[in-house]
Amino acid sequence: MSKLIVTENPKKWNFNIPGVEVISAREYFANEGLRHLNKVKVINLCKSYQYQSTGYYVSLLAEARGHKVLPEASTIQDFRYPAMIKDDAQDFDEVIQKTFKGNKETKVELRIYFGFTGSAHTTKLGLLLFNLFQTPILKVVFVKKEKWALEQLKPLNIHDLSEEERTTLSNQLGLFLTKKMVVRTSNPRRKFDLAILVNPEDDNPPSDAKALQKFVKAAEKTGFNTEIITKNDYARLTQFDALFIRETTNVNNHTFRFAKKAEAEGLVVFDDPMSILRCTNKVYLNELMTSNKIPVPKSTIISKDKATPDTEKLEFPFILKEPDGAFSRGVKKVKNEEELKALLKGFFKGSELLIAQEFMPTPFDWRVGIINNEPLYVCRYYMARDHWQIVNWKEGDKHVEGNADTLAVEQAPVGLLQTALKATKLIGNGLYGVDIKEVNGKFYVIEVNDNPNIDSGVEDKIIKNKLYERIMEIMLERIKMK
Repeated sequence: MSKLIVTENPKKWNFNIPGVEVISAREYFANEGLRHLNKVKVINLCKSYQYQSTGYYVSLLAEARGHKVLPEASTIQDFRYPAMIKDDAQDFDEVIQKTFKGNKETKVELRIYFGFTGSAHTTKLGLLLFNLFQTPILKVVFVKKEKWALEQLKPLNIHDLSEEERTTLSNQLGLFLTKKMVVRTSNPRRKFDLAILVNPEDDNPPSDAKALQKFVKAAEKTGFNTEIITKNDYARLTQFDALFIRETTNVNNHTFRFAKKAEAEGLVVFDDPMSILRCTNKVYLNELMTSNKIPVPKSTIISKDKATPDTEKLEFPFILKEPDGAFSRGVKKVKNEEELKALLKGFFKGSELLIAQEFMPTPFDWRVGIINNEPLYVCRYYMARDHWQIVNWKEGDKHVEGNADTLAVEQAPVGLLQTALKATKLIGNGLYGVDIKEVNGKFYVIEVNDNPNIDSGVEDKIIKNKLYERIMEIMLERIKMK
């Protein structure tokens, strides 16, 4: 297995670990050879893991390429929710109390380097925390009030360390790369209740009111007690066996936190946090499809730290995309260099990387709904009138949508279904909507959407209530498997 350390400026750090190469994040993004290299372990030592930072993208694209990376993108997201981490700490409260029993201080800070704390007394706790939150360097703070409790847990970077601490990091990194330490826990549950998460204030929800009613009816028919919940019901998640998210997802809002909490509590959840993480970032999706030879439009990644965008292989007009845009937002058609420069200024405010993609004009986009790795419905979404997208956003939140029609799955082109299934198998086995362009009889994946639109009279037009019932049946099957 090839072993890589990725950081912004390799020349600054002298690790000298035999068999390990230190490269820059820019090289990791751009090196075509690395993209298709199998059996790669990546240690991400970038200075920041913030959402859409360079460090975030190193982990995200490593996973897209099938590389084993530390920290994983999902671990990075865990640190954004300190309350969840504190809740998780209750599961190993006994270890915490035993570790600090007799300690006369009221506050203890640990630095953990790949599980190493430097003290035999805290070794067990250090390894446990590293196995749960696998990150090269962790800062952990415990405080004593009535009893010892986890106060803070956050990742550090090599810029935070003294020379002595950097030596410790280098030594422990060398040891870590010769062995494997992974622990995952799960919490089984017993009840059979379903929560459907919605946003009553959303003007463009994934399901309209009538479709939600059909979901509730199908759930009750399948055997669930069902309740519609909102973001204010986060504390009640443990009352349910399953969570079905029916509002627009994003790793940067409460929907991802709900999914993470539900999964941690042992609930069946659609869509699961890993699917949300993978589907809501277009840079990741493009890398994943390309690395696995799934046909996509000709594309390139644009990096904020590169003065000249690498778009010469694309002809104007082409499409510029924000990584986490949804419902046709954050997607612009660029006609010339002047427009590109103007758009980049705004787009780079939210992300270090963007995706530029060949413009493929078609009268409609295919949408294949897939659940549990089986086709559920097939639609054609037509472009909005006098526009190149299926949704034409105007001033404010006003928008115009194109028409749609639905086909029986067995009537859809075989190549379309095969392409959609290949794409979603790379994501998981949840509920997805695959957007595909057809050009000259060939099929190109545009996006894989978690939490796809299911509206009454559109996606359910062919199989009617069976669409809703099939989703509920699979949720119940998975609860029974647990």
